[in-house]
Amino acid sequence: MRVVSRRLVVSEANPSARWLYINPVDSNILVGTASWTDKTLIACGRFYPRGCTTAEQRLRFYAREFPLVEVDSSYYAMPLPQTAQLWADRTPEGFTFNVKAFRLFTGHQALPTALDRDLQKALGPQLPRTLYYDKLPTEIRAELWRRFRAALAPLQAAGKLGAVHFQFAPWLLRNRESMAHVEHCAEQMQGHLVAAEFRHDTWFFGEHLERTLAWERELGLVHTVVDSPQGFANCVPCVWDVTNPRLAIVRLHGRNKETWNKKGLAASSSRFDYQYSADELAAMLPEIAHLSTQARRVHVIFNTNHEDQGQVGARMMRELLAVNAR
Repeated sequence: MRVVSRRLVVSEANPSARWLYINPVDSNILVGTASWTDKTLIACGRFYPRGCTTAEQRLRFYAREFPLVEVDSSYYAMPLPQTAQLWADRTPEGFTFNVKAFRLFTGHQALPTALDRDLQKALGPQLPRTLYYDKLPTEIRAELWRRFRAALAPLQAAGKLGAVHFQFAPWLLRNRESMAHVEHCAEQMQGHLVAAEFRHDTWFFGEHLERTLAWERELGLVHTVVDSPQGFANCVPCVWDVTNPRLAIVRLHGRNKETWNKKGLAASSSRFDYQYSADELAAMLPEIAHLSTQARRVHVIFNTNHEDQGQVGARMMRELLAVNAR
């Protein structure tokens, strides 16, 4: 696997690279998972205790275990301000939510049912079966952005909103059109901390690596360090760098090559069916420690959301960070 480490390509097989520990500044490194309500997580029965069955109980329990979570549901449908207010009310002071951007904003298609009914009605009787951002009327696009920002307001007011995470579609290659769209998203989200995750290797291929990082810095975007299977066009190398001094994000998707692009999976969680080992996580500690010296906060998020794999990995990472901070 390719790992770009402060512009240097290193090999996981190099023992000195794996075990050269640097004591992390653990107070500014938050570890959590993507989602706390995945169906397979609830069904496995290993994370939530018996009797923890309501949405409120599960979030309160999760927030006692971890200081950070990524909201995944906002990618599939527009979140509501009243729901975000409940999230803020049910979590302790200092808890952090990273919120994924709505799928139409990130270049993905969506079904009309992903929109509120009044917006579906506003699109008229010729409502297409599949929606695309660039095909929507200007006024509908503006209203979607307004509603998305309004949904984030309760978390922002409570001081619990971390980054708004834009996981751009894999067919957004590094070209003028895609860069213009990313800049448009950043403009719409002014006043928020915006994180960008790219999913096509053109963004970091060859000379594009430095240019993409410089461009992210100009826009004030938080670069997302991605750990995922390698060898696919819709994967990027693990580029350990900071582009906004406020935050660095490490997002761990697992390394399951067999399921990464597999068709017909019953749920998206099956794609990320992977349990990180202690050795694999320990190999990341030097880079995470370095990020913590370059950014005020580091978020380490496990997107391995099949059953309780993310929670197991997050606990393991937290323990490794604690041991190496001594």
